[in-house]
Amino acid sequence: MKKILTFINLFLDYLSVERGLADNTIIAYHYDLKKFVYYLKRENLDFLDASNKGLISQYSLYLKEMGLGINSVSRNLVALKMFLRFLHAENLIKEDRGSLIEFPRLNKKLPHILSLREIDVLLDENNFKGHLGLRDQAILELLYASGLRVSEIINLQLDNISMENKMLRCLGKGSKERMIPFGKKAYQALEIYVKKSRSKLIRNSELNILFLNSKGKKLSRQGIFYLIKKYAKKSGIEKKITPHTLRHTLATHLIENGADLRSVQEILGHANISTTQIYTHVSRKWIKQEYYKAFPRV
Repeated sequence: MKKILTFINLFLDYLSVERGLADNTIIAYHYDLKKFVYYLKRENLDFLDASNKGLISQYSLYLKEMGLGINSVSRNLVALKMFLRFLHAENLIKEDRGSLIEFPRLNKKLPHILSLREIDVLLDENNFKGHLGLRDQAILELLYASGLRVSEIINLQLDNISMENKMLRCLGKGSKERMIPFGKKAYQALEIYVKKSRSKLIRNSELNILFLNSKGKKLSRQGIFYLIKKYAKKSGIEKKITPHTLRHTLATHLIENGADLRSVQEILGHANISTTQIYTHVSRKWIKQEYYKAFPRV
């Protein structure tokens, strides 16, 4: 068992150093592989035993018996497949056991989005009071205008923003850099925050982080989740809203208004355009709903 734990640590180092994956992604892989280790321990199995041809399929069945959904089972198997392929590439195991893994068919869930009316209600300037309110307004406006992930917005630097060009530079997943435009409302909220609010929050003049908490330090992921829930409740929006909801909403609104998939892919930082294509389905669903609302012959 010690050997597999050593191998997992080598794999996680590889993901961090050579693949440049984000810390949260590496933590997720570690969490998923812990399940595999627990299963081996429970069943008193040695994953290096090449004679056990049914190990992978047995583990897949075990994940389903745990009550995990198809998407969660698939995610766990992806982690295991990458781990086994890494071990084979490093000559730590003789066979590529990852090739034995078969994935269940995924249930693609359409992301939840906000309507334009709900966005207007959420971002109503009357919701935001005081220095922290100005900061929160800038954060929400920028999340909707740019489609940034939580990790991306909390790590934004002052010099990542070009106010003159209404563009921001973002370092996303896999340390890939992209340039994203933002609109007039986000520009105005950012300008007011930087001039009137950030100067009241800053404690260390050398800190270049754009958005600060009440102690003058970088905001946490939990802080962003909290403020979105706070303003959703304040606005009377009953839908469950997360930072990703604003990302999904931006993508859908762009496509509904004629943006091409490649542009939306670039803005969101998707490695594969198939990930972006889901928003065309969301848009079609919205169109269908609007049609039946308006069609006179019921």
